[in-house]
Amino acid sequence: MYFSIIILLFLLLICFLFGFWRRHTAIKKVCSLSCEEKCSLLDSILAPFGYVYEPKQDIISTLNDAWQRKAGYTALFDRAALHFHMVFDALPIYFNYQGRTWLIEFWKGQYGINTGAEVGIYYADRILKKEEYDTAHFQAVEDCDRLHVTYTLLHGSHPLATVSGLTWWLTVFFVGMFSRPSQLAMDCVLCFPDGEMQECFLSALRQTASNVRFHCHGCKVHLYYEEGCPLSPICPDQISWFRKLRIRWAQFCNRLCCRLYCFLTRRFDCTLNKILYLYFLLPFALRRMLRHLKGVYS
Repeated sequence: MYFSIIILLFLLLICFLFGFWRRHTAIKKVCSLSCEEKCSLLDSILAPFGYVYEPKQDIISTLNDAWQRKAGYTALFDRAALHFHMVFDALPIYFNYQGRTWLIEFWKGQYGINTGAEVGIYYADRILKKEEYDTAHFQAVEDCDRLHVTYTLLHGSHPLATVSGLTWWLTVFFVGMFSRPSQLAMDCVLCFPDGEMQECFLSALRQTASNVRFHCHGCKVHLYYEEGCPLSPICPDQISWFRKLRIRWAQFCNRLCCRLYCFLTRRFDCTLNKILYLYFLLPFALRRMLRHLKGVYS
């Protein structure tokens, strides 16, 4: 009996010492790298997942040639998101232009342990009926059809980050930050190639989300997307009590994981160092965290 207790204590001591050694080694590896080496290493880690690190704002964003581009979009992705602990508001705007049904969709919310937002631009290969929207597959627009998009993600009245580019999918993710979708807002500017496309988009926007504020300047549409849009997947008026319970559970897990991430990486103060520390210490945990950035594609 006593011998078994001694063996157990000895094994616990070995595990503690091994964990201490791994932590010390991981910290040493991170601190030994220059800033350029860190950015290069992190980008090589993120690239297979379709993402890139932006050091100026300490955020994760999207590569133009991300593999998700080939997957396109279907409404099933949004419906399945909760299964991956992704809790967000979504505003899809469908409109017809030049013989195709286009989709410009806005997302904001919690993606696992990441607070984030997205704008995606897609189209079908023909004009779709409205009853087909929920089942149709949309492809990401070709390079010649990308739009210039700029948006600022806000938490309450506090701006978190601003991203801009000629894009088919533009994202912002803050690793280790927890938010409720209702706390977030997107201040977004879309630049359309001509007045016809702009008017088609605006007509659909008025019908879909009459409470979204917007104004125009030339072929630019400046809109402010916050909460309460009618097609939001987490709109309280549209979901059952069971789905509300699932959302609460997902957010409880997300908040817990955010705190765990912050605790484990408390030695460092920026995303660059925190992620590299996890890469050296717990690579399996890092892979799981990155999949949550767009888990419905996994």
